[in-house]
Amino acid sequence: MATLTVPAALPDAAEDAEQLHKAFAGWGTNEDLIITILAHRNAAQRKLIREVYTSTYGEDLLKSLDKELTSDFERAVHLFTLDPAERDAYLANEATKKFSSSNWVLIEIACTRSSEDLFHARRAYHSLYKRSIEEDVAHHTSGDYRKLLVPLVSSYRYEGPEVNTSLAKSEAKILHEKISDKAYADEELIRIIATRSKAQLGATLNHYNNEYGNAITKDLKADPKDDYLKLLRATIKCLTCPEKYFEKVLRLAINKLGTDEGALTRVVTTRAEVDMQRIKEEYYRRNSVPLDRAIVKDTHGDYEKMLLELVGRSDA
Repeated sequence: MATLTVPAALPDAAEDAEQLHKAFAGWGTNEDLIITILAHRNAAQRKLIREVYTSTYGEDLLKSLDKELTSDFERAVHLFTLDPAERDAYLANEATKKFSSSNWVLIEIACTRSSEDLFHARRAYHSLYKRSIEEDVAHHTSGDYRKLLVPLVSSYRYEGPEVNTSLAKSEAKILHEKISDKAYADEELIRIIATRSKAQLGATLNHYNNEYGNAITKDLKADPKDDYLKLLRATIKCLTCPEKYFEKVLRLAINKLGTDEGALTRVVTTRAEVDMQRIKEEYYRRNSVPLDRAIVKDTHGDYEKMLLELVGRSDA
């Protein structure tokens, strides 16, 4: 006689909201309970918990978290609890502010998200800040950086697998000519990088490598100290092999003299539900140390616990 497999019960948003409210009650905050709930719910579940929490207790869950938690742990919980589009809008807005500006964060959002994800982030930005990402990026950047970043954050790439081989050959030639002429911010070079589908761009860069004997990122190292060229190389890496880009961000964040918690938190919270498994594999391949062990060595307390739970999720 066959045995019936009873599916695991889905988490109940009302129960989660109640438990979180209890975690804030009394003299001390129950950080372990907060981690147990929020680090193990998917984006849709977290959104529902926030809605139930607000309707039940009259306060946004994020405000309650911000009042009860502190420092890097608070930021990790806050970022992960946000809806992904809201989170990207929040990070993009930070990246255009004077004292927290970061072209690297803008590149990550523009180039490692799907077209739909980027579109939803732009829409969330409108709702949250009553402006567009494009206008804020244009206002807070200038010169070659503006030429590159505005088209990237405005892009809505085709997501399909189709590739036009003759186009890949002709555009590889254009890229090679522009790079040979050191015209790194030429509008044709930026047009190709900012508008082509990731599949088409991949074919173009493969042809570039085969035809001209170097990977394009190598040819863009003509001046290793040029910050614009660094950003252009990061753009290409984000578009073609994001796990390698994020592995490097993590490696630099962890191996620095003093951990860069901002970068570590951002990568773990934004990639936990996307491609963390590939990033972990790449990190181990590059460093011969598991990512979770590297995090344990460089962090502590509730912040460490939260990061480890997110890195250990099985849905990415």
